[in-house]
Amino acid sequence: MLRTPRVLYAIIYTGLAGVAYSFPTFQWPNPQLAYADNQLYEGVLDILAQNCPARDNTTINAEWLRIAYHDMSTHDVDDGTGGLDASIQYELDRPQNIGQGMFDSLNDFKAFNILAPFFGMADTIALGAVFAVAGCGGPLIPFSAGRVDATEAGPATVPEPQQDLASHTEAFRRQGFTPTEMIGLVACGHTLGGVRQVDFPLVVTDPEDVLQTFDTTIDFDNAVVSEYLQNTTQNILVVGPNVTTRSDFRIFSSDGNETMQSFLSSNTFNETCGNLIQRMINTVPSGVTLTQPISEPFDYVVMTDNPSRTVTMLWADRQGSFCPSTGCTTPSTDNLQVFFTFIGTMQGLTADRYVFNATIDPTTSISKFWFEINENDGSDPIVVDNGGSGFVVEQDSVFVDNGRSENVFVSPSFTDFIKVVVGVRGDASSSVAITTFDPNSDATTPPYLPTITTTNLQLDESNPAEGGFTFFTANISGSVNFVNISGNVGGVSYTQENYDMSVVGFPFVTV
Repeated sequence: MLRTPRVLYAIIYTGLAGVAYSFPTFQWPNPQLAYADNQLYEGVLDILAQNCPARDNTTINAEWLRIAYHDMSTHDVDDGTGGLDASIQYELDRPQNIGQGMFDSLNDFKAFNILAPFFGMADTIALGAVFAVAGCGGPLIPFSAGRVDATEAGPATVPEPQQDLASHTEAFRRQGFTPTEMIGLVACGHTLGGVRQVDFPLVVTDPEDVLQTFDTTIDFDNAVVSEYLQNTTQNILVVGPNVTTRSDFRIFSSDGNETMQSFLSSNTFNETCGNLIQRMINTVPSGVTLTQPISEPFDYVVMTDNPSRTVTMLWADRQGSFCPSTGCTTPSTDNLQVFFTFIGTMQGLTADRYVFNATIDPTTSISKFWFEINENDGSDPIVVDNGGSGFVVEQDSVFVDNGRSENVFVSPSFTDFIKVVVGVRGDASSSVAITTFDPNSDATTPPYLPTITTTNLQLDESNPAEGGFTFFTANISGSVNFVNISGNVGGVSYTQENYDMSVVGFPFVTV
């Protein structure tokens, strides 16, 4: 029997005043948007940034925000080159990028293995900046995906504290910011973190002083502004003993403190910082197109909590003769609470995920599916159908078989791998290949690059042909998160692309 993939689910967001709503540009399938949305609202990276955690006399959040700016600073608005493109991985030997925090940040991003074919290190750095700001109490910054990772270093254009005001003004102009925006971006960036003595001994001249913070709070707030204007600041780049490196003083005072005075309003400061940091992380090379900003989960139905609600999956068969005109149906088998990142929690989101396990006739198969939500209160059911077209299943000739694939644990060696089984609507003369994307890097220092491997599948002797399908298999690394399947059946080519291994639940076996 052919079973639907476990990715067929509906998410119902509850606890909000509600009407039906969907992300205006999202049309399934869109693996890039779906994955970016998942990393923002249900990913794991936020764990390290929640509540502004300390590390090495500063905070993780300060380090993540710093690396995002330094990566972006290679942008040249005149020729469209550079920007936030992960070229920072190739630039850590430069004095302007000094600091263990740069390596620690990249190691943080590497550890969670969230890179995907369409979500690289640059997107991860940008997402880290979003979490860094919000995690310390700052504004929620809408996140866009689609950055393209560089394969080499960019120009050495990060502003340095010993440079004069004209040099800084030109550096920020080249990055796309006006003199007023330069003041704002520096103030927004320097509400977190500080200057480490071992990295900048000409700035922090006292060898006993491990790190000089920019203000007296660890939060993302306007204390860096108010303390500066009240002449109580400890910002070493304002009042440090080395006049040459008082770069923040030169920048902050460059318009007679007019901009800094406006930042005494917390609302103005947060609004300005949110806009400027969003522009900063969205500064990319020309030719790179980012997705529409994700400011809330998309493709959902908003309503109040209702224990009487029923959610039904419906589908049409490929022949048009097996299912009734209204569609074959199956009720949800379970509903599970969705655990959001702190971004979702800050937005007051709660959610249930409805799970379906539909048995589908292998002969007539499935052409598309959709969902119906019934509150059972006399109101009309809500249909979730991908904007009217349904969730279309493009082909059923070559696909990953969730029920036959396995997570394999080898007990003597404490290793694991995935046995992927692919069903082919054809005989043993068919051919199948799998291309795997493994975000895990064996490198001990940056750059951290994913591993992409193509393997030909072999006939699966442990799963004999059944229902017109023949099964092929290959063993792949347990850290693979996306695969592409390509098959040739009777001279016709089929593909299943961007199959997300992170959302399927293969059974576990021990050998």
